[in-house]
Amino acid sequence: MTENRENQIKELVNNQRRFFEKGDTTSVDYRIRALKKLKESIVRYEHDINEALKMDLGKSAHESYMCETGLVLSEITHMLKHIRKYSRKKTVRSPLVQFHSKSFYLPSPYGVVLVMSPWNYPFFLTMGPVIDAMAAGNTIILKPSNYSPYTSEIIKKIVSECFDEQYMAVVTGGRSENTCLLEQKFDYIFFTGSKEVGKEVMKRASLNLTPVTLELGGKSPCIVEKSADIKLAAKRIVFGKFLNCGQTCVAPDYVYCDETIKDRLVSELKKQLVKQYGEQPLEGRDYGKIVNNKHFHRLLGLINKEKVVVGGGYNESTLQIEPTILDNVTFEDEVMQEEIFGPLLPVVVFESTDEAIGKINSMEHPLAMYIFTGNKKIADKFIRHCGFGGGCVNDVVIHLATTEMGFGGFGESGMGAYHGKTGFDTFSHYKSIVDKKTWIDMPLRYQPYVKFYDKVIHFFLK
Repeated sequence: MTENRENQIKELVNNQRRFFEKGDTTSVDYRIRALKKLKESIVRYEHDINEALKMDLGKSAHESYMCETGLVLSEITHMLKHIRKYSRKKTVRSPLVQFHSKSFYLPSPYGVVLVMSPWNYPFFLTMGPVIDAMAAGNTIILKPSNYSPYTSEIIKKIVSECFDEQYMAVVTGGRSENTCLLEQKFDYIFFTGSKEVGKEVMKRASLNLTPVTLELGGKSPCIVEKSADIKLAAKRIVFGKFLNCGQTCVAPDYVYCDETIKDRLVSELKKQLVKQYGEQPLEGRDYGKIVNNKHFHRLLGLINKEKVVVGGGYNESTLQIEPTILDNVTFEDEVMQEEIFGPLLPVVVFESTDEAIGKINSMEHPLAMYIFTGNKKIADKFIRHCGFGGGCVNDVVIHLATTEMGFGGFGESGMGAYHGKTGFDTFSHYKSIVDKKTWIDMPLRYQPYVKFYDKVIHFFLK
């Protein structure tokens, strides 16, 4: 990267800081106008967004709206509905020892925020946190992934048409731009991506004691217990696993099922693959592609042909790999050594629920966990005893698509959360304020201390 480019990024950050210090974004009305303007632009460019996602990932218009554009619009709608309530100061009870005073906490924006987003859901995972940061009153610099250039360009077009760079700006490019941005002093950094890069982001942020949210990933298990509705489980697992060709951070990474129902489950999974994707899935107009050549060949290297029960075919010219199920897989197999992030579904078995819980907890904490069961006690047992970010009972991935709950990782799968009120809180600092009245001044705290005051303090503080 040239010295001129570095200077441009530094100046961009400085300009945003100067603009933030003017105080315009502390106005809720300002934030509402900005959110409305963004929403109108996204609606206007819906077709262009669909085309960009098609070019980057082969997504159909239906999937693009369902999993990206529609979710972004839903997040804006939620914020517009609730932003005034979220932004109010919250009064709390003052202890008697602080008589007479009023205590409250006030949500305040951090300042200049950096949002670094991934390529797999390049519109939703960029604009989702951006909307939360806007609602909280921050200025924002976006750094979309270099692996999804068409979507990055439409995002840049939308942002540049809606806002001045001193309020919101998009920085495109690759590793050098990432490095330069992380050398700047931000007030908050929100990163979505791999664990390895997340560690580097956190390391760089620590130099300025900048708070971070890290949305990472991991091998999210999908447990199928023997009391589950096998047919429905297979239907929903196939949907969630092969959505976006498996390139979903919360996709079921592997099926972990009771050994007594494994054969029935595999049979139903095979039927569902044909039902949802046809006999020749690579010829389907709505089936996407792997993002680039590097990831395509990494995934091919994880396919053990001896364990393939369906799928396994590919088209190198289009970077497509068939939805593939691998049976008789063990935790020692290569496909179980890393997050798959592609259309490969290994099936592993357990003998007991205790064995399954122990194994899951012996591994790095996943971003998601799914449990299919007809037994509420067993579902509760997995939920309570396993460490994971979030998940579903008798479904997959849908917990990501609600503005009423925060979404985030746990342990190695990340830290912090966003969406809806949780997202507003993520990008807000809550100032704790005591407004003390002047008409009375209790003498208890002042020297010289006397025994009577000591007794009074002991009475109040216990």
